[in-house]
Amino acid sequence: MPRLEEQLGKALNKKRLTISVAESCTGGLLASHITDVSGASDYFCGGVVAYQNRVKETLLGVPAYILAEKGAVSSETAQGMAKGCRELFHSDIAAAITGIAGPTGGTQAKPVGLVYIAVVSENGSGEQRFVWSGNRLSNKEASVDAALEMILSLVLK
Repeated sequence: MPRLEEQLGKALNKKRLTISVAESCTGGLLASHITDVSGASDYFCGGVVAYQNRVKETLLGVPAYILAEKGAVSSETAQGMAKGCRELFHSDIAAAITGIAGPTGGTQAKPVGLVYIAVVSENGSGEQRFVWSGNRLSNKEASVDAALEMILSLVLK
């Protein structure tokens, strides 16, 4: 069975769709996985690592009130990041990941491992909440795998 990023590349090429990504807690790992596939330049427009709130706001257009009221780790922020990324890169699809990879940074309301992933396109969108229980690196990998699955599901619809 081909890896998720290979399946995604084939599906995007077949449908002649482009994709861009906005990442926070994964630090560019999603973009790295997508570009591990030879020929990814046919469908991958680019990505943004928006680690700080000011980058989410100024580059991706996430409203300041969402960051203030809901926080950087929220479904609203993930949706805002994805929408802003799609506009920035003029891509057909955009995906965003924001969360707390750990081992520090968690609270009772937002524990370590909490991640929100959003995928947006002209034909629909989706958002999911995950709480991973691994270490920092495994939480990042799990988030990327989940994002790839979500994107692939949207493309194959």
